[in-house]
Order: sequence, then structure tokens, then C-alpha cells
Amino acid sequence: MARLGAVSLLVRDYDEAIAYYVGTLGFELSEDADMGGGKRWVRVTPKGGETSLLLARAVTDEQRARVGDQAGGRVWLFLETEDLLRDYAVWTEAGVRFREAPRHETYGKVAVFEDLYGNAWDLIEPSRTGD
Repeated sequence: MARLGAVSLLVRDYDEAIAYYVGTLGFELSEDADMGGGKRWVRVTPKGGETSLLLARAVTDEQRARVGDQAGGRVWLFLETEDLLRDYAVWTEAGVRFREAPRHETYGKVAVFEDLYGNAWDLIEPSRTGD
């Protein structure tokens, strides 16, 4: 059986990315290993989640140009929550930039937010059977 273990995310700086994903969004720092030469193996994981973000520091001009635009401006990552309105309120207070107010879709409640680099995410509270 296969599973998606991590998704690479280009960042400007390891520590600023850790501060945002752990300090602001409440992810857990799963791993932070020095690999030498300024390179680190850094994984952050949503609490209770299995798939991590592998924070990859951009080191070339081509990589730096893609920080914050890994999906060409489209929503790229989809983070599920059991309480969208709670997270929306807490994260708005913490300075997270939402592109819209929460809305209802056939699959659940959703609101698009941007991470510290401008990547678009869907925060989703999936519909439960009977909703």
C-alpha cells in the first residue's frame, strides 16, 4: 500500500517558514536535520495529519522565482479541518490572509487563504453524511 509522505514546498528561509507553519498555523515540527552546507531536512505536519510539507529552501534563481507561485496562482494545497469557522477566526486574528469569507460548496465549507509566500490553499471542512 502506498501513501503520500510529503510534498515539497519552496521557501525563502527555513526558520521563517517554521515560524509560520508551526507558530501561526499550528503545524508540528516533525523533523529538522542539518544536512551540511546550509541545507536542512525540515518537515512540518498538520496536527493529526500524515502527509508533511518538506520545506525546501530555494537556492537558485529559478527556484527563488517560484517561491509563492508553485501552482501558477491556483489553489495548490487542500487542508482539511473539523471546524472551519474556528480556524478561520483564529487564523484571521493571527494575521493569515484569506482571499474570501467562508462559503458552502457541495463538498463542504471552504475558504481560500494564502501562506506567508502567497501560495493559495483551500481550508476545507468536509461535508458529513446528512449535512
